[in-house]
Amino acid sequence: MNPSQSRLGALSMLVVAAACVVSVAGCAASRKEAFLLEKSRDHVYRKPVAEVWPQALALLTEKGYSVRQGKEGFEATTEWLMHGAPSSLGTTQVRYMVRGIEKGPGQCVIEFHKHMASETRGASSQGRPPELTDAPSRGNATNFNRDPELEWELLQRVDAESATSLRAEADKIQ
Repeated sequence: MNPSQSRLGALSMLVVAAACVVSVAGCAASRKEAFLLEKSRDHVYRKPVAEVWPQALALLTEKGYSVRQGKEGFEATTEWLMHGAPSSLGTTQVRYMVRGIEKGPGQCVIEFHKHMASETRGASSQGRPPELTDAPSRGNATNFNRDPELEWELLQRVDAESATSLRAEADKIQ
């Protein structure tokens, strides 16, 4: 074996070892994030809903959403907001429904539900603005799910002590 092949082999082994380390680190980071998002979905604030609610609405407003509060209780929806740039293939728009739920004296849960609608543009819709409705029509796709990322963001803002504790628990995940 000549010296250049030996160096090339050693370099190849080093690259493979580095790729394995990065892959393992990426998986651990992904597990940590999944842990934090799961915990934020289940988090019960040790505060009355009336105290947490304004911060939940402020979070949506800071993200550019126009919030419409319900007539009763702690429920609100946002107007549709374009997500990303429009393209010739269509547009994606997002709106939220947020609910504050009392869980007992001085305890509550805040749930953010994200409603995404994608409209594909066909030849017949060119020149007209797209209309999005709750029910998808032909050529449209829609989904409605909890948004744990936004719930985690609220948790960090409202209950920094619990967020720090959860982050410390997540750091133990390998």
